[in-house]
Amino acid sequence: MPPVSALEKELPVILSGSKTQGGLLIGQVDSKAKVYLGETPVKVAENGVIVLGFGRDAELAQSLTVISPSGQKHIEAINLKKRDYKIQRVNGISKKIMSPNKKNQARSRADATLVRKARETNSARQDFLAGFIQPVDGPVTGVYGSQRFYNGQPKRPHFGVDYAAPVGTPVMAPASGKVTLTHDDMFYSGGTLMVDHGLGVSSTFLHLSEILVKKGEEVEQGDIIALVGKSGRATGAHLDWRINWFKVRIDPQEVLRINLIKVEL
Repeated sequence: MPPVSALEKELPVILSGSKTQGGLLIGQVDSKAKVYLGETPVKVAENGVIVLGFGRDAELAQSLTVISPSGQKHIEAINLKKRDYKIQRVNGISKKIMSPNKKNQARSRADATLVRKARETNSARQDFLAGFIQPVDGPVTGVYGSQRFYNGQPKRPHFGVDYAAPVGTPVMAPASGKVTLTHDDMFYSGGTLMVDHGLGVSSTFLHLSEILVKKGEEVEQGDIIALVGKSGRATGAHLDWRINWFKVRIDPQEVLRINLIKVEL
């Protein structure tokens, strides 16, 4: 990357990512700048790195505001690409899965609270700058954003990417990070593991048969961290891998396109 002048460094420099619904953008500004995505404050790392995430149905016209230490305001328009999503139909789902009883509803809410808390992690780590690798070998059987109909009833869109693989297949860390949550048996997602990659970017792995790391443990990209399963409310053996920027759900297949990002330190 060519040298960045003092003036230019006050303005946002988008380094890599996808300007699309479900995309993740990584940029760099003056480390003392204030940054807003719309009206939402964006954390600026000590080296000026910023991360921006856009959900499945994000508005196409986005605005990034950077206020430099000198008070200069720069507003950059980010025009996202609109996406079309697949429709998937799954039949034969049992009644107890379609309509969980009150006990399981309470269990599901408790699970959601744990996941939400883990996704609030706002660490200074920047493991995502090294890029991501596919966590398991196997064909893609489910994609981000697809609308699923269970027994003919529309449900929430799918927010991960599914890889079909036999139970016991090793799951690799797609990027380095720190384990923020492990749970052997959540109601919907079964064996569940979460890894923080920094600045709000996290990976979640669902339906695992075994988790091989502990909360608080540091993992390196490529480490075997779990085994594929069919736990929770899965219809077969597979890995459901998800990426978040805090509570914003990102397309993992878009994140796989971010590789070897270099920043000015």
